[in-house]
Amino acid sequence: MAKSATPALAQWFSIKAQNHDALVFFRMGDFYELFFEDAEAAAAALDIALTQRGEHQGRPVPMCGVPAHAADLYLGRLIRRGFRVAVAEQLETAAERRPGGPIRREMVRLVTPGTLTEEALLEPARPNLLLAIAILKEGLGAAWLEISTGLFETEALSPTGLAGLLGRLDPAEILAPTSLDLGDFSSRRTPLAAASAPELARRQLADAFGVASLDAFGSFTDREAIAAAAAVAYVRTTQGGSLPRLAPPAPQSSEAALAMDAATRASLEILRTRDGRSEHTLAWALDRTLTPAGARLLARRLAAPSRDLATITAREDAWCWLLSVAGTAGELRAGLAGSPDMSRALARLSLGRGGARELASIRDGLTVAHRIEAALRAPAPPGIEAMRRALGPGRELAARLGAALAERLPGRADEEGAIAAGFDAELDAERALRDDTRRVLAGLERELAARFGASGLKIRYHAQLGYMIEVPTAAVERLSAESGFVLRQGMANGARFSNPELVELDRRISTAAERAGQREQALIRELAEAALAEAEAIAGAAEALAELDVAQSASLLAEGGRWCRPLMTGGSEFRISQGRHPVVEAALGRGAAFVPNDCDLGPERRLLLLTGPNMAGKSTYLRQNALIAILAQAGLPVPAEKAEIGLIDRLFSRVGAADDLARGQSTFMVEMIETSAILRQAGPRSLVVVDEIGRGTATLDGLAIAWAVLEALHSTLRCRTIFATHFHELARLSTELPRLRPHAMRVKEWQGSVVFLHEVAEGAAGRSFGVAVAKLAGVPKEVVARAAALLARLEERGAGLTAAAELPLFAAAQPDAAAEADPVHALVAEVDIDALTPREAHEILYRLKALLPVPGGAERLQSRKC
Repeated sequence: MAKSATPALAQWFSIKAQNHDALVFFRMGDFYELFFEDAEAAAAALDIALTQRGEHQGRPVPMCGVPAHAADLYLGRLIRRGFRVAVAEQLETAAERRPGGPIRREMVRLVTPGTLTEEALLEPARPNLLLAIAILKEGLGAAWLEISTGLFETEALSPTGLAGLLGRLDPAEILAPTSLDLGDFSSRRTPLAAASAPELARRQLADAFGVASLDAFGSFTDREAIAAAAAVAYVRTTQGGSLPRLAPPAPQSSEAALAMDAATRASLEILRTRDGRSEHTLAWALDRTLTPAGARLLARRLAAPSRDLATITAREDAWCWLLSVAGTAGELRAGLAGSPDMSRALARLSLGRGGARELASIRDGLTVAHRIEAALRAPAPPGIEAMRRALGPGRELAARLGAALAERLPGRADEEGAIAAGFDAELDAERALRDDTRRVLAGLERELAARFGASGLKIRYHAQLGYMIEVPTAAVERLSAESGFVLRQGMANGARFSNPELVELDRRISTAAERAGQREQALIRELAEAALAEAEAIAGAAEALAELDVAQSASLLAEGGRWCRPLMTGGSEFRISQGRHPVVEAALGRGAAFVPNDCDLGPERRLLLLTGPNMAGKSTYLRQNALIAILAQAGLPVPAEKAEIGLIDRLFSRVGAADDLARGQSTFMVEMIETSAILRQAGPRSLVVVDEIGRGTATLDGLAIAWAVLEALHSTLRCRTIFATHFHELARLSTELPRLRPHAMRVKEWQGSVVFLHEVAEGAAGRSFGVAVAKLAGVPKEVVARAAALLARLEERGAGLTAAAELPLFAAAQPDAAAEADPVHALVAEVDIDALTPREAHEILYRLKALLPVPGGAERLQSRKC
């Protein structure tokens, strides 16, 4: 580079000025180059070499680059590290550029976390949502879309509902004003510029979808319209002015889905564990889907279980029908296996980023749809019939794509060979010229040799001259006299000639590959336009396949008879017979049996107070009933013999609280914040499962808080509740709280130890068995013995509400004789005399001697004091 900016570098500066917060991928030939601070950041993030190229204003220009054919790989790594990337492409070839000018380059796309479309950048089974939020005095408006599938939905909500919406959607990117608190999602914010006025927003959306009024798609509040317009405008900007195929915006009710806040989702680990993994989650335990689209739909239903009885019933009817019709589920699974992701392929085609592979996905997906349509025999439930009708369209398109596309497609989009031979005569001719060069030249060579009687005539290629006719000396005169033949070069034993026919053939051969590639790309564009003309039908078929995939997954769970169809009602029932924790059971596998338990939170016994020791299974019991509620309202089978559940509007789970050191919040503070949320938001139709409220503070404080919360849940909120605690005194409240039912985890004491039965039974636990649990955990024996002695003294004094203030906090400084003797007695009690070897007996004697007091030890200790 020159010391002043070269034309190419000037282009880079112009593009960078418009995308100052993004790295610029600047196309130069077969590479994307990065310069200056972009190069330094990318080289560090990608672990690639940082070099220098020329100078600018007297200083070397830092530079790094990545191959264009592997750009998706590097883009994915940069996006995951939090970068945004502006992609600048060459829009003309070197031959097409103006003489003396640079190759024209423009930014064609801004790659951000919420606008990904490439298969290599997306998780197949996880939605990738862009969320926009608008603020008006009436509240918040939210609009979310997924450009990789076309999903587009909106919702009006209050500020208090934002945390639940964020937890439900888990968006990859959030367009929001900087004044809006996004909590744990703040790192995903892209600042939202000034929003459009409501009427302008409605007009912009109507224009984007080619309708006269937004009312054609439903009733939208002003805040929903503003958020939706902001999302569409952002997508258009990031896609270089283009808009992908999007479904019309669909307004959603905040009352349509079971409400769960972020703390509940983290506690129950529905889609992700606390550390971000997908293994050992609810989705992991029950996902039997066969397609990426099916897995995404299942995840959406688990993240937002329905509160509509008709929707739940229709989903249940679908998988129950598959169970009842012999052979249909098997045919469906055979068709779905390996089915491509049509919706994401369609999105890439709509943005001009698709090619033969996306068209092949459409072809294969439609073929699967038509095969499955024939397998879904009537009569069937209305939901199945609607899916079957959606699978029918697109037969002519599938046949055309089947004829056009080669059986084996090239590995890269820029490689040729995607169109099948015989589909297009012009392409076949160009390919013949390109591929049959030797045959064409051999034919011309034979023709000329016969014409001039020169058996030694040859046609050969020379780097400087191109294709030439070489003849021996004897034939030179005859060719020189022939009209149209030009002597180009003499040789020692002959000469080289050219003629118009060979010049034209040379030109055609040299450009045949280019023309074949151009014709192939033109055909692919025509096929893409044909597919996009039927985009709505293709999207409908893709959605129907996903719904069928979820239905077959559910039927597969229910096939063994250990998962049942819950009876869903509009009442307040919650009766589970022999329920199980789906994730724990899946993790155990077939090597161990899960102990099932009943749960009855009917109107007359809606508060279950659960006591018992740690490790007995209280947390598992709490979570399993919450997860059963989620599965039931998602329209899925539940792991139980029988279940009857009245619709739940809100679910709260507080199990396994942790601190939040980043915000300066202790475990107890987090627990109180979450408890406050329950007491302010739960109602008579809610389900609450809480574990050990009040455990993080002093005994009396904790007991008082737990007592007060228990009363509020019972008498004020009147919600269905499972309340686990170690404060056994709370069981006495059953006389004052008529709908409270004490329950306990059953345990057995055996040979000085405790055996956990993992069974829930009515009644209160008399003890917590904390010392026994400490022993099982491997706490040193002398500490366990000391704790047992202290516990015995507390129990003798009747420790509890009245004696808690008399805890022997300083008794350890004055142990009695019995306590001192405990280690010796414990060691002797452990010895199995009949099984001892002489060496082991010798070692035990040494251990006993070490435990005995040393004569004169106290005096020697005194003599050493200063």
